[in-house]
Amino acid sequence: MSAPESEPAVRPSPPSVVHDGALELLRDGRLEVAGRLVEATNMTLYCSIALGERTAACVYKPVRGERPLWDFPDGTLAAREVAAFEVSEATGWGIVPPTVYRDGPFGPGMCQLWIDTEREIDLMRLVRSRNPVVRRMAVFDAVVNNADRKGGHLLPMPSGHVYGVDHGVCFSAEDKLRTVLWQWRGKPLAREAVTMLAKLEREIEDGALGRRLRELLTLAEVEATWSRVRRLLDTGVHPYPSEDWPAIPWPPI
Repeated sequence: MSAPESEPAVRPSPPSVVHDGALELLRDGRLEVAGRLVEATNMTLYCSIALGERTAACVYKPVRGERPLWDFPDGTLAAREVAAFEVSEATGWGIVPPTVYRDGPFGPGMCQLWIDTEREIDLMRLVRSRNPVVRRMAVFDAVVNNADRKGGHLLPMPSGHVYGVDHGVCFSAEDKLRTVLWQWRGKPLAREAVTMLAKLEREIEDGALGRRLRELLTLAEVEATWSRVRRLLDTGVHPYPSEDWPAIPWPPI
């Protein structure tokens, strides 16, 4: 196992949107469809949501709008998005915006807070950077086995925080990591990542996170998630690309 790598002392803190009532708003608010994001592969609806005086924009992906995939069971992508949020919360890094599973105008699906990004940031430069916040996302993707981390799935904020979205093809029991964030391959994990992974291992094995994931995923997928965390701790390094499948999604952005 490689020695953990030191890291810069200053890094942006995750936003506190979850603690500002976003989950309650997403779960219980009145959902109204305003339009459709036509670039998305699956049905992705831009909505407004309101609960009392609180309002926000959100993304709603109904299960009935999911395109069947040969390597993921039908009707499971929304639950995988919620599972990614649950893991994100357990890391303490706030990578995934607040996300819930709820009923909506087109049936049950996932509902996620809409994030307005910093438009002046060069996304390609961010993808290729050594930004420690992006590095967190690379570790997160290795944990959830993200099969489709495109550059366009990174949402940079004015504060320096970076969100990640579109996690419907995560958590396969088979290794499927495909990402544009390979710049740390083989490098020792940062100390904060090692600390986080040790906590995550305990939470999946015998904690609230493991119980929640078993509600959203199959037992084999939850066990595989624990195994990926254990493997990262055992090796102490960021994973290498596989030689058995394309390591970078297409298109990359």
